[in-house]
Amino acid sequence: MTGPLTPPSPSVARLRLMATTDLHAHLIAYDYYADKTDTPLGLTRVATLIQQARAEAQAEGIATLLMDNGDGFQGAPLGESILHGQSQRHPLMTAFNVLQYDAIGLGNHDFNYGLPTLGRLLKDAPCPALCSNMSAIEPGLELPFKASTIIEKPMPGVADAPPVRIGVLSVLPPQTVIWDAYFLEGRVVVQDMVNAARDTARALREQGCDLVIALAHTGLGDRDAVLNMENALYPLSALEEIDALVAGHTHLALPDAQHQFPNPVVMPGAFGSHLGLIDMSLRWDGARWRLQDTHSSLRAVAPDDGPLVAENQDLRAALWDDHVEACARLNQPVGHITSPLHSFFTFFSHDRSLALSASAQAAAVRAYVQGTPAENLPLLSAAAPGKFGARAGPSFYTDVPAGPVTMRHVTDLQIFPNRLRAVEVTGTELLDWLEMSAGIFNRVSPGSQDQPLVNDQRAGHNYDVMFGVEYEIDLTQPARFNSTGTLVNPTAKRIRNLRWDGTPVRPEQRFLVAVNSYRASGGGHFNMVRYAPQLSLPPVRLRDVIRDYIAGHLRRDPLDDAPTPWQFSPIENAHVVALTGPAAAVHLDELPSERLSLLPVDSNGFLGLRLQL
Repeated sequence: MTGPLTPPSPSVARLRLMATTDLHAHLIAYDYYADKTDTPLGLTRVATLIQQARAEAQAEGIATLLMDNGDGFQGAPLGESILHGQSQRHPLMTAFNVLQYDAIGLGNHDFNYGLPTLGRLLKDAPCPALCSNMSAIEPGLELPFKASTIIEKPMPGVADAPPVRIGVLSVLPPQTVIWDAYFLEGRVVVQDMVNAARDTARALREQGCDLVIALAHTGLGDRDAVLNMENALYPLSALEEIDALVAGHTHLALPDAQHQFPNPVVMPGAFGSHLGLIDMSLRWDGARWRLQDTHSSLRAVAPDDGPLVAENQDLRAALWDDHVEACARLNQPVGHITSPLHSFFTFFSHDRSLALSASAQAAAVRAYVQGTPAENLPLLSAAAPGKFGARAGPSFYTDVPAGPVTMRHVTDLQIFPNRLRAVEVTGTELLDWLEMSAGIFNRVSPGSQDQPLVNDQRAGHNYDVMFGVEYEIDLTQPARFNSTGTLVNPTAKRIRNLRWDGTPVRPEQRFLVAVNSYRASGGGHFNMVRYAPQLSLPPVRLRDVIRDYIAGHLRRDPLDDAPTPWQFSPIENAHVVALTGPAAAVHLDELPSERLSLLPVDSNGFLGLRLQL
């Protein structure tokens, strides 16, 4: 039910749910990668919206709740201060204490640092932390969160009625165990989200809850339920046992005009871009509270029709010491580079930032395998962009200028807390790996004009470039795999002329591939990588590998001299449109001018490039 709320009456009261999600440690309005202030994101801006929404509710006699839907600890460098021993309390917990959150749902990235670290962080939480579909299988393991909680809220304006009993549950993708297998595999299991949500909601109803709210760290996905979906928002929203949902994980802004749900849903963007609101009217019937009406909405910190929302100075002050420590850590010198490194053209041209990361990975692996049988295998290195615009906006690109390099730049090159891995694959598995990566592109027919190059339903961080081989990508072919890694077009072959050392790769040929821990665990549904044999390597962070490579502590790798790995196969009379950040304009001389024309900046702030294939 959505629309105007039932007006107050002697038996009707109102409740306002406020929600955040996918903050990824963007707590202060500051771009740590570019060293820029006044970025149009951050919890300090959302905090002002929270303060305004609470004031409105108080003035109208409306009860309020504030909840977060996960993926808050990891992301921006501010979130890593506690990992470096400089802070006793994670700044996210500082922020949640200041803002008085009522419940925290956990997301997949909250497990990136392992269960002991998560437990240490959650000890400072001002409210229950929840996950309803993860349970321990390791004997004696106590998980640092609850399966659900019940909140009792007095409802203003209705005499002699008891507080409303609100059950809160939280679910996250079952793939979390795969993505963080190093920390979780063999220790926990994660149940299907829809089944777990239904069972938990029913249990909360049996405990006398008038309302059940689901903190569902999941995105849109298919409309019909399939076991162990990563994105299950549609079937979750259809559960009659649940009254309202806060969604997340895929960084969308919901509700919008394109998507309709049986129950009220909000997904408040990411990085502190929005505050989600679900306003509810409840009627006391003399025995229990019953939900009457709901209305879902978003409030943006950078609204289209108004000024940027100001930061909440109380929250900014509470986070300042952690902010100063993070900046000092990022300003530590590393080395020097002679050419700029950026990701503006990562989907259609050579990306030197990926090339450097790949060379650093390879150099580290070579050092570890020296003197072992693996030393005799051809060594490749897979790297994918971390910053590529898309839903994060036209400023979200890696952009490291030539000259002195600091840890700020290293973090810009590797924004995720991934570790170094090495897997052994056959030529057949390598080919499928590249086919899965090439699924990010739309199919292009000869003669087609101005079709979008990139499929915006695929995540850019799943576009692996394989350094050490050469290959073409034929976009006239359909994608061989869909986004869940399912083989949907068995005869399709986008990857053409895959060669190593100038000769065609044979199906049975074996390679060693340096790669990040997310992909080695099958992250992004790369099943051909998940089941590949892994070498035993020390738990080294990729940022440290890149730092040491730039600093010259690792030997310069032969991949530095390798040719550009890939190119598109020519398509007769076909042009596509690629989007990038406006800051790419200073680098356009890197692209062939005869195959390129500029388009106006679009309504979302992206620069359009028309490319001839």
